Amino acid sequence: MNKMLKVVWLIILTCMLLVTGCSAPSVAQVGKSAPNFQLENLDGQPVSLSDFRGRPVLLNFWATWCPPCRGEMPYLQEVYEAWSGKGVVVLAINLGESPAQVKGFLETHNLSLPVLIDIPGDSAHQYNISSIPTSFFIDSDGIVREKVLGAFPSKETIETRLIEIMP
Repeated sequence: MNKMLKVVWLIILTCMLLVTGCSAPSVAQVGKSAPNFQLENLDGQPVSLSDFRGRPVLLNFWATWCPPCRGEMPYLQEVYEAWSGKGVVVLAINLGESPAQVKGFLETHNLSLPVLIDIPGDSAHQYNISSIPTSFFIDSDGIVREKVLGAFPSKETIETRLIEIMP
């Protein structure tokens, strides 16, 4: 019986080590480091969040079929135009659509902000996206400072939050 107990304990300890050693990647949390990702832009070039370390970042998860997402796009474009020169990075991460669909949408709506494509939803999983639009404000140290669910009602609403993450 003593030998059987040792075997059971060995199995339990092995399972515990496997579970803790093979845990899933971390998800974005306010006050924690923003998970890094690598996605392609509309030209097929890889872009990583870590490329922008040292600069504040506004991440926006969206899709062309989402009415609230479409409604806030002009405000994100205005922020992109007004704040890029101040060092702010605006990245719109499109979920599940082809580059051709997204390019067509941007052209139709006269938008030029940077868009990354996440067809399989990997970054959406890392950022625990349950609804769109969802935005994250990340400071220049790479720390998530705020998560915003839903569409922004104005450019000013976005700017108020950007001021909080400026160095």
